[in-house]
Parts: sequence; C-alpha cells; structure tokens
Amino acid sequence: MTFVDWVTESKQRIQQEGWSGAKRAAYEFYVGMWRNVGKRYNYGTPIWEDDWDICLVLDACRWDLIPEVNRDYLTDDSKYAVGSSSGEWIPKTFGERNNSDVAYVTANPYSENLLDEEDFFLLDEVWTYGFDEEIRTIPADVVTDQAIKAWNQEPDRLVVHYMQPHHPFVPKPMDEGLPRQDFDNQPWDNVWHKLRKGKVDRDEVWDGYVANLEYVLDHVETLLKNTSGDVLITADHGNLLGEWGMYSHPDWVPLPELKRVPWIKTSAENVGDYEPVDYSSQSEERVDRSDQLEALGYK
Repeated sequence: MTFVDWVTESKQRIQQEGWSGAKRAAYEFYVGMWRNVGKRYNYGTPIWEDDWDICLVLDACRWDLIPEVNRDYLTDDSKYAVGSSSGEWIPKTFGERNNSDVAYVTANPYSENLLDEEDFFLLDEVWTYGFDEEIRTIPADVVTDQAIKAWNQEPDRLVVHYMQPHHPFVPKPMDEGLPRQDFDNQPWDNVWHKLRKGKVDRDEVWDGYVANLEYVLDHVETLLKNTSGDVLITADHGNLLGEWGMYSHPDWVPLPELKRVPWIKTSAENVGDYEPVDYSSQSEERVDRSDQLEALGYK
C-alpha cells in the first residue's frame, strides 16, 4: 500500500467509523513503518540450507508454542524464517531455485499467484478443493492424505504446508457464539483483530492457538508413520500477540518475535498400514479464493 492509498483509505475509514477508524488508520501507519524497515533489512534461514527429505511447514507456528505440547519428537530448537507472512515466505523459498525435484503440497491459498505448477515435480494446491466451510479452513487430515499420495510418487523432496496452527482454531473456534450459518452474512472479525481491540483475552487466544497445534500434530503423526526419510518441522512465520504493539503476521516486518520459528529435525518411518483418501478426486465445488483469504484473516 502506498502512502496515497493509506491516506485515501484512512479518510474513508474515519468518515465511516469515527474514532475507531482513526485508531485503525494509525495502527496501519505504524505497521507500514516497520514494513519499510523490513524491505531494507531482512534475514532468515532458507529451508534448503538443511538436509531433509520431507519438510513440514506449520503455518504461523511460533517457536515458543512448541513447549506447550507433548510429543516425543519435538524439541525447542529454532531459527528465523525468511519471511514474516506466507505471501513473503513462499516466493523467497521457491522463487529463485529449480523446484523440479520438489513435490509441494500446500493448504495455503497464496500459492495461486506466486507459483507455477510447471516449475515443480508436483504442485498440489489442496486449498483449491479441500476447504471446509464449516470450520472455515483446510482440515489437516486432507493435507496429510494428499501428502502421503505425493510421497508415493517418489519426489526427491516433499514440502507439506499445513494451514494450522494458523487460525481459525479448529478445536476452539473463537466466534463469540456466532452461529456458523451466519458467517457468510456478517463481516469476519478474526481473532487477532479481536485481541487488538480487547474483545478477547490473550490467555484465551493462546489456549486456542495451542489446541490448534495439538490438532495438526495428530495428523502430522499419521504422516510420519506413512512416509520415510529425514524430516524438518518448521513454520513460514509466527504470530505477534501484542509485541511491539502489533498482532498477527504482517508481511515484511522483521521483528524476531515474529520470525522466530521451530526448526525441529526428526524422521519418518513407514509402517504401511494406512491407505490415504484422494480428496482431489472428491472435490465438487471450489471455494472462492477471496473468501478463503478472508476466513484466514488475510483480508
């Protein structure tokens, strides 16, 4: 967003929302200043600098979320991601390398405008057919099954991009009691907006965040038992919960609290007792990408 765009949108917002709109405009100006810093000063470790056969990307997983869950293979190791948002991480990760050896199975809708299927051994955009309108996100079991199918095609490397623990929090949806059938008729006020406005408690948000990590790890374990090789578990970015006065994961914001992510090495061993479902062949209707981005808090 240019300064002129910010001025125009801020003027409209203040006219429509008054003091609330003014606070929102000031917040966006503050985030914009950090973005200017991030575009000049950037850092992070590409996933390709480590040795692995399978890389599992837990979207928006803070490094300090990991000690909150109990899994034998998890450690507290961490590094800094190359981006502070998915829209930044994806092109920085895949944009300047030959990906013909990579199968990328992704639930993240940003892949549509940033990647070309022809550049990959396999590009499975699960979000195009796997979106669940009831939970307003892409279920982790769908991603797991598609990833196992991709692994069976024997790429040199497999990258699996889960949507969790990124909100919406599947086990603990924070919708303030709004009936799910009413979602399509009302503005979607995501959990980070609510936290910034004081509508929800930080501890409540943290508990939902942890529960969403537990949820996705249950399906990660299915993947680890039905593939084989060296595994890296990491994230494309974290989330801000008020650090430096910011929330969520704005792009190009170089704060360590936002870019520090898990960097966990483990292994997968195929026990051969699971038959994945081919969800791509069951798809009946593609959910609009714009609606998905809104549900995920990107709009």
